[in-house]
Parts: sequence; structure tokens; C-alpha cells
Amino acid sequence: MMVRSQCRSLRLFEVILESDQVPVSYMIDPTRKLIRTTCSGPITLANVIEHFRELKDDPACVGHLDVLLDVDAAESPPESDQLRTVNSQLRQMHKKVQFGMLAIVAKRDVMFGMMRVFRVFAEENFRAIRVFREAREAEAWLSLREADDIYS
Repeated sequence: MMVRSQCRSLRLFEVILESDQVPVSYMIDPTRKLIRTTCSGPITLANVIEHFRELKDDPACVGHLDVLLDVDAAESPPESDQLRTVNSQLRQMHKKVQFGMLAIVAKRDVMFGMMRVFRVFAEENFRAIRVFREAREAEAWLSLREADDIYS
């Protein structure tokens, strides 16, 4: 009986943690010149626009940066109109930051497909964009691109 009680408490704790999750979070790695963005749970267009506001205000978000975008934990794919709005937000960032490579991680078929649509919309804002099903493949591609930049 004690074990069941502990399990219920643990589940309640997990639910509380899940509800406190930020739908769009990011971290800037200044050494690799990389923005790591993660989308999880239910995400609204307002969440994404807020993310771009935060980036605009972040003093570390300057110069040339690559992006690793992980949308694997997002609950539902965006609609094409929303992707156009995101692209518009990206264009507004050009005064502050120049984006290099964009690696997108999306395992589910529907999200993978929508991220390929996004690639078409956003290609003007990046040197190269690829969509991957596995994070390790995306990381490897970004690492190869970094090595190419060092020697070119």
C-alpha cells in the first residue's frame, strides 16, 4: 500500500512538472555559435512569437548563429499560414543575427512533412536547412558544417 501511495505522489509530481513546461525553450551555446531550440507540448503561434521576442532581447543572440530546432515533443504540427508567420519573424531578426545552418528534428511523419514545408518558406533566412528524424543525425550534420566553415 505504501508503494502505491508513493507512485501516486510521483505521478502527481510528474504532472505538475509537465504543466510547468515552457512550450518553446532555447539555449545559446556561444562556443559552437548555436541556438538549441526545443518545442514541446501544445504550442501556439503566440508562444513562437514570444520566443522570437526573447531572442531579440537576448544579448547572446548576435552575429552568426546556427540553429538546432527540435520539434519532436510538440503535440501537433503547425499549419502553413503559421509557418509563413514564423518566417516573417525570422526576417525581422536579420538586423540582430545572421542565421547559418538550420537542422530540424522531427520524428513523426506529419511533423517531418510540415518541417519540410517550412524549409521551403525559410530557406531565404538560412545558408542551408535540413530536416532529420534523429537528433544525433542533426548534430552530426551541424558538426560537419562547422568543420567545413573552419577550412573554407
